[in-house]
Amino acid sequence: MNELLQNILVFLAISASMVYLVRKFIWKPKKKSASGSCGTDDCGCH
Repeated sequence: MNELLQNILVFLAISASMVYLVRKFIWKPKKKSASGSCGTDDCGCH
């Protein structure tokens, strides 16, 4: 029983680390539109 629990915990740790790496380095979220952020024009927001 102890070996089964260890295998489950290792699988969960590896899965969580793979999800983190994929989200950080491979999957790039779409950029938000520049309407709400300060751009290069002189809008007076800085």
